[in-house]
Amino acid sequence: MAPTPQIPPALFDRALLHARQHRAQAQGAVTFLLDRVAEDMSDRLAAVMREFRAPADLWTPGKGLADLHTRLPSLQHIALDAAGAEKLPISPESLDLVVSALALQFVNDLPGVLAQIRRALKPDGLLLAAMIGGDSLTELRQTFAAAEAECEGGVSPRVAPFADLRDVGALLQRAGFALPVTDVDRVVVRYANAFALMQDLRRMGAANVMIERRRSPSRRATLLRMAEIYAERFADADGRIRATFDIIWLSGWAPHASQQQPLKPGSAKASLAEAVKKAGKE
Repeated sequence: MAPTPQIPPALFDRALLHARQHRAQAQGAVTFLLDRVAEDMSDRLAAVMREFRAPADLWTPGKGLADLHTRLPSLQHIALDAAGAEKLPISPESLDLVVSALALQFVNDLPGVLAQIRRALKPDGLLLAAMIGGDSLTELRQTFAAAEAECEGGVSPRVAPFADLRDVGALLQRAGFALPVTDVDRVVVRYANAFALMQDLRRMGAANVMIERRRSPSRRATLLRMAEIYAERFADADGRIRATFDIIWLSGWAPHASQQQPLKPGSAKASLAEAVKKAGKE
């Protein structure tokens, strides 16, 4: 019998994510991270000497990449649907560019989605995306855990797990992308207190959407203790607290014969040892 394909565990309630993003847009979204990513994405695309005729924007919240329409008037926005489906409505080899800003961190099956993007790209098509990852919100994670352990004798999932840089690079290779590149942009934001940070997360549509999240309201004593611990551990001299956001950038190309290929082992025509020896004599 053929082995049953493994289904990744569902970590995120993507229908709830859609609802919270929609509410954030209606109430006036906080977009400073998205604005930063949009500007950086425009700069990165400007360095690519290519005219894209069939581009798509995958799941970027709201109108976060609206400015790209000036350079890419045919940019198609694929919005997150109400059910949060992860099956992409894209035909194979129909796009030459896929961009995505601050959306992939909430995907349950990231390897599967990357594989779908790879199939949707024409040969030599480009994926360029930014996602939250690494040590993002590590301060909030630590302080909530400490406060809950102290006040309630246990810990509940409060901050989503994030992929790190090496994991994302490996997933690009696994999905079949050529010339994969990843890097990280660390942004440290300062707030008056932990509650101001949590308010911004809600207005980003990025509050806790984990399936295993706590369903009952948080205790007031726990929240107050969390804010105290945050201020004790992560405040600057002026009393303002720090919040870390790691933005992981990932890019890769659908394979094409024109792309640079790595040399086969043993095919080099010059010896590194000889080059070093020669340099030592000069």
